Amino acid sequence: MKDRETRLALARDGVYIVAGALIQAISVVMFYNPADLAPGGVSGVALLLNRLAGLPIGALVLVLNLPLLALGMRFLGGWKFLARTVVTTVLYSGFITLLEETKWIRPITQDVILNTLYGGIIGGFGTGLVLRAQATTGGTDILALLLMRSRGIPLSQSYVLTDAVVFIAAGAMFGWDRALYAFIANYVSGLAAEAASSGANVSRTAIIITSAPEAVSRLVLDDMQRGVTEWTGRGKFTNRDRPILFVVVGRAEIATLKAIVHRADPDAFVVIGQAQEVFGEGFKRLNKE
Repeated sequence: MKDRETRLALARDGVYIVAGALIQAISVVMFYNPADLAPGGVSGVALLLNRLAGLPIGALVLVLNLPLLALGMRFLGGWKFLARTVVTTVLYSGFITLLEETKWIRPITQDVILNTLYGGIIGGFGTGLVLRAQATTGGTDILALLLMRSRGIPLSQSYVLTDAVVFIAAGAMFGWDRALYAFIANYVSGLAAEAASSGANVSRTAIIITSAPEAVSRLVLDDMQRGVTEWTGRGKFTNRDRPILFVVVGRAEIATLKAIVHRADPDAFVVIGQAQEVFGEGFKRLNKE
């Protein structure tokens, strides 16, 4: 059974890697390159060198990634990370070369704003699929992940920080208006990558401090079919023990939860937060891979 699950997980990750690399290549050939946008990362550097020296973008992407792979292997997952990232990088650079030479993908607009937005969304979606497969396309994806994991910086902001030098170079070469567009494309790409890698259906968490824990719990269990966890905390202002309830619900259920708490205990103290991902009963299954 475990062997079958492992094979299915590997097959799923393989589909994510191939699809993600292809989608990112399409964003470069169809949107970024025609609009002279260097949205950061190794792809951005490759685009700049292509304009300066006429070197092929696909080959540059492959060569420029090599120094960063060792860093990713050391801090982001060892040989498994390295193998998947190497495969993704080779596919990504190969798809770019193939699409450029065969002319299968052509620019569909000359509007720089549309190229910025669609390039960012499509490229970010491809990046998110690759991240879901526990891989990257190398380059500043590795640096962005390191910032996110070590410093807790959101992925969209990490991309902006790691690619600042590329933006400056793009501004000097293509004009500062293009650099600003590239900045926007990079940020949009980071948002799309977050949504694709972690899922867009962000859940909500609620911490409820109430004097009527049984009433609140029963309504949540019966009316919403959601679990409730209770523990006891001591309020330092009153120096009294108070029941604390913890509930996780979908984004669309938060209004129902607030109405339920108000019905059971209008004086309850409620803190509502955001959970990027939730695994377990009633939500997504927690998989090993």
